Amino acid sequence: MTAIALPLLLAGCALPSVIKPAVQAPPPPPPMPRVTPVEVEPTAPATRLLPPSADSPSPSATVLAYADRIRPLGGNELGNEIARLGDPADSPVGQMQLAIALAQTRNPPDLARALSLMQRVIGNPAAEAQSLQPLARALAQRYVEQRRVEEDRDRQAQQVREAQRRIDQLNDRMEALRAIERSFGRPSNTIRATP
Repeated sequence: MTAIALPLLLAGCALPSVIKPAVQAPPPPPPMPRVTPVEVEPTAPATRLLPPSADSPSPSATVLAYADRIRPLGGNELGNEIARLGDPADSPVGQMQLAIALAQTRNPPDLARALSLMQRVIGNPAAEAQSLQPLARALAQRYVEQRRVEEDRDRQAQQVREAQRRIDQLNDRMEALRAIERSFGRPSNTIRATP
């Protein structure tokens, strides 16, 4: 009987269930601040996306048209064009034109000079130079890469010449050894008298 009474006794000693209070609604969100639109200055440099006028092409367009015009020139014609351009002084367009012409000669000193001219345009604070600077940076990067490739090509050509020289030396030695071998293998023409 105690086995039945014990659970009943424990059930009577249990704490009364706690009544939970009703959930309150969250407070309303704070009012949104008033946003007043601000008009962007219409003459800001980033908003000026007007195409250049047809009367005067942009400096970049002038340089690109020049590059397209001299691209098919050969060695003598390119040399004449470089002589015609002469010293561009502080003209960013002239510097870039000369650099483009020099880079086409595929001559390492000319390529170094072309890279130097592009660096001058990149560092020039003039307004005309600033419009050319993105193009000058791209071309300077291309010239650095071209210079690296040409140096690698020259180094590989030197290695090929050195390997060919070694091959020629080894062929000469082998031919000399064959000649010695042939001289030992020949029967002697003198008749030996038998004793």
